[in-house]
Amino acid sequence: MTTPGDGASAAPAALPSVSARTLLPVVVPALAVGVGCSLLFLAISAVAERLEDVWWKDLPGALGIGGYSSLWMIAVLTLTGVLVGLVVWKAPGHAGPDPATLGLGESEPLRAHVVPGLLVANVLMLAGGPSLGPENPIIAANAALAFWLGTRAVPKAPGRMWVPLATAATLGALFGTPVAAALVVSEALAGKPLPVKGSLWDNLFGPLLAAAAGALTTTLLASPSFDLGLPPFGKPGWDDLLAAVVLACLAAALGMLAVCLFPYVHHAFGQLRHPMLMLPLGGLVLGLLGALGGHLTLFKGLHEVGELAADPDGWSAGRFAVMAVVKLAALVIAASCGFRGGRIFPAVFIGAAFGLCAHALVPAVNPSVGVSAGVLGMLLAITRQGWISLFTAAVLVASPAILALMCIASLPAWLLVTGRPQMQLKQDGSSLR
Repeated sequence: MTTPGDGASAAPAALPSVSARTLLPVVVPALAVGVGCSLLFLAISAVAERLEDVWWKDLPGALGIGGYSSLWMIAVLTLTGVLVGLVVWKAPGHAGPDPATLGLGESEPLRAHVVPGLLVANVLMLAGGPSLGPENPIIAANAALAFWLGTRAVPKAPGRMWVPLATAATLGALFGTPVAAALVVSEALAGKPLPVKGSLWDNLFGPLLAAAAGALTTTLLASPSFDLGLPPFGKPGWDDLLAAVVLACLAAALGMLAVCLFPYVHHAFGQLRHPMLMLPLGGLVLGLLGALGGHLTLFKGLHEVGELAADPDGWSAGRFAVMAVVKLAALVIAASCGFRGGRIFPAVFIGAAFGLCAHALVPAVNPSVGVSAGVLGMLLAITRQGWISLFTAAVLVASPAILALMCIASLPAWLLVTGRPQMQLKQDGSSLR
């Protein structure tokens, strides 16, 4: 029998309650940030897509040459490096800090005057074909604008709330669902003092509302979909579980190889010491890689991975392997030489090509399992964010059974990557763990 002072009988301290009056003032700012972040993301995407059409369809069509001929790919990517280099060199704030040092969401917002150069550099990158996505720059831009406008429009509101709202809203807009934002924000809050003295859901209330507004705005205006339309996947068997575990671990190991090379490649480009040398050279190398891997290895990779998934048996195992390796090399080069972009969407392409390579080698591997497991392992290595990796791998295949397989496969893959260097560098260029 325990006594009142016995520690074994002490109940866990209850979290302080948060009243609705505390959370209601967040509603209007969260909705405004959500809609605004989505609209900026859609505007940047529309401009980049139009410029991409000009560079890759209109101009080569007018010149009577192939839009994806080797020489045209090399020329356009080198030109993209020159143009982005000019922006980084001359724009106020140099289009933001070195992207190799930035993660998916940073706690400190950029100065507002940096945003125009960052967005221009991101548009040029998206249109020109380097293997990076829009996520890091658009999150940074939205966070900076939300902080700058919010602190002026609502000066009594705590300034620390604007960056999480903008980050969540942009993630909701990018993925077309608030679920991804909730997972990322909850992972970011783990092990840290909660901003609101209440439960986790009290702290997720504002970001989740902003993410929902961003996702709904994107869905209404653009109708995004991550479902790749792969062959239906029914009841999983033991062979599917084995394939998922093995492929997730192999994909993670391949991703970690790129992570280990990342600081050395970044250091090599850093020796050039000027964006007008680093970025054009990076563009030239990316053009050569594009000529080797084909046009599907260009751009952020989301549309291109849909082409792969539309015909899982349309390429040989060797061709899938070449595309995966070339895209991985292109991701390392683009992230090292100074192009402004994120790493999630290219990693999705790499993981999908890796999984389809496994299916081509061993037809018994279900293509849905191969793609999901490959994406899971690659994202775990590249992003080191378990929830976003698991969510992305599962959402690509419209099957509840995939989620259970990926949950199990993520555990051994996580053991391979945890505690090891990340694909993000410290300010001094050393690896971040």
